[in-house]
Amino acid sequence: MAGLHEGMIDAPIVDLVNALNRLSCCFTLQCCYGHFLYAGQEDPHNLEPLPVTDGIAEVQYRIAYICLCVEDSAAGRALLAALREIPAMDPDNVQLCSADWFWERQVNSYALQVEPDRFKDRDTATLGFAEALQIEKLRNELFARLVRLVRTL
Repeated sequence: MAGLHEGMIDAPIVDLVNALNRLSCCFTLQCCYGHFLYAGQEDPHNLEPLPVTDGIAEVQYRIAYICLCVEDSAAGRALLAALREIPAMDPDNVQLCSADWFWERQVNSYALQVEPDRFKDRDTATLGFAEALQIEKLRNELFARLVRLVRTL
């Protein structure tokens, strides 16, 4: 843990992760902003938006998520209740879940993720370009909603 630093977090969500970790009822376990790779863009840490083009058929999507350990307290239950509302923005592509391997290491852990339902148990998915654009939009909205949520707590 002593070797962890902000530079290890995807830049667009550093402030969100720091804000979540300032809450007394939770702490972050892992996160990823979500990355899109395609012909001509093979950087696995790519943070650039998808280009406006019709020349890309398939995109490898690396899942956008944030995993939290939430305290079993009034504040933690309120946070979890608010998190449970977020998947309603697009239930086919946004999930609040608990991965078994996270739970085995840290009870009360929950992941909020943007991933097409058919791939919800995977870290990556190959998507058509139009679907990738939809997922990118949802990813951006998910993190924006989390920022707004943290500000209200």
